[in-house]
Amino acid sequence: MAEPVIDVHLIPDDAERSLHRDARLGLTSSPKWLAPKWFYDSRGSDLFEEITRLPEYYPTRTESSILVAHAGDIAARSGAHTLVELGSGSSEKTRLLLDALEQVGTLRQYVPVDVSASALRDAVAAIHHDYPSLPIHGVVADFTQHLDRVPGQSPRLIAFLGGTIGNFLPDERAAFLRDLRDTLVSGEWLLLGTDLVKDPRVLVPAYDDAAGVTAEFNRNVLAVLNRELGADFDVENYEHVAIWDAENEWIEMRLRARAAAKVSLSKLALTIRVQTGEEIRTEISAKFRPEGIEGELAKAGFDLDSLVTDAQGRFALSLARAR
Repeated sequence: MAEPVIDVHLIPDDAERSLHRDARLGLTSSPKWLAPKWFYDSRGSDLFEEITRLPEYYPTRTESSILVAHAGDIAARSGAHTLVELGSGSSEKTRLLLDALEQVGTLRQYVPVDVSASALRDAVAAIHHDYPSLPIHGVVADFTQHLDRVPGQSPRLIAFLGGTIGNFLPDERAAFLRDLRDTLVSGEWLLLGTDLVKDPRVLVPAYDDAAGVTAEFNRNVLAVLNRELGADFDVENYEHVAIWDAENEWIEMRLRARAAAKVSLSKLALTIRVQTGEEIRTEISAKFRPEGIEGELAKAGFDLDSLVTDAQGRFALSLARAR
């Protein structure tokens, strides 16, 4: 039985400095914003798991259905020896890819990468339990900064699933895809999950569910700031807002102040003022068109091998090869 190995390229101080930097920059900007990665403390992660099971939230189950249908083809075409997963997973999607690569006989190693040491260790333990003979090399790292430290036997298949690429602004997305290409050797592979443009009557409820779980998830970022930065946000003063920006083709999540407030963040020695009705952007979630996906990949140095969708054309998985 191969024992997992875990490399740590981040320490708690790194996360603290990053939060301080993001909060100061975002809350002193006009308009104000917060980075979506700060949703995901323990409570936020639990809430997101609940979101993925809601009837309105189609992306997770739709992407899984595409993998059920096409994981075998993806494994056969890539012939990957190493599956690298950005955002460590122990979910059905991870297992579908591992099983498919095992079935075609190429799998040698699994490399999960996550910014959270606890999430990574949990994922490693779960996969190790179910695949005891599979070498696992976990990496605690920020995949926007440490892609050059990702190990693995070539050819590698880097999986970036869940539509997370949509959380990047366009310039950030282009830079990230270039960095991904620079990480890979020519002929290695990227598997990219992207949510597709569709009727806003389907899109908006996925980010504004009837049960209010997404609203609680959105407001949780303020609870994180209260705890970590000594802030005094009145969390219930902020209304969850999800809108479809047709020009940019993305969903924006915001927090709208019901009443004016003065907020102190003691660990930053910072005080901000929020006006009645003022909004803090907490997330964008870009939606894509197939031709746009191919174009962005090409600019980054990838050739699109295949793009597959579900029957309703809601979500896409793109397999691309580094030139």
